[in-house]
Amino acid sequence: MAPSAPRTRAAAALRMKQIALDNQDRTIRRLRIQLATEIRGLAVTKKELKETQVALEASHKVIAGLTEIGLSMSKKIEKMKVKKQLVKANHVEGHQKFQAHIHEAEDSMQAQHMLIEALVDEKDSLLQTIHDLQEANNAPAPFDGDWEEEPEEEPEEIEDIPLGEGEIDDE
Repeated sequence: MAPSAPRTRAAAALRMKQIALDNQDRTIRRLRIQLATEIRGLAVTKKELKETQVALEASHKVIAGLTEIGLSMSKKIEKMKVKKQLVKANHVEGHQKFQAHIHEAEDSMQAQHMLIEALVDEKDSLLQTIHDLQEANNAPAPFDGDWEEEPEEEPEEIEDIPLGEGEIDDE
């Protein structure tokens, strides 16, 4: 038995080496498959990354465009606010001038009315004085007291003369 024992040991060692090589070969094949799967996954990830970059650049362009539009709109809104304030100030100023003209006209009408009342009172007083003097002198009355009042003249309407461009209306 002695001579076959080294052979069986050598065969067993060889068989063990063959099993180890087979195991390494399976491990290498498994790792190659795993590597190929990882490479395909990496290629898909690279493609997705490129698509994401393209989409990101497009969204940056859209955001830049929208920001520019927003800034433009903000400027327009500010200009409109300034214009609105100017229009409001001009309206208030015009309204105040108009009110001042109305008050002046009312004051003038009131003064004229008071003057007319004073003249009517003075006329009545003069007529009474004339009547009293006539009675004192026993003179006949030159009139019977019924006055024919002259019709009041309608004030002439003043035509509005249109202002030329650039002229200032001082009224």
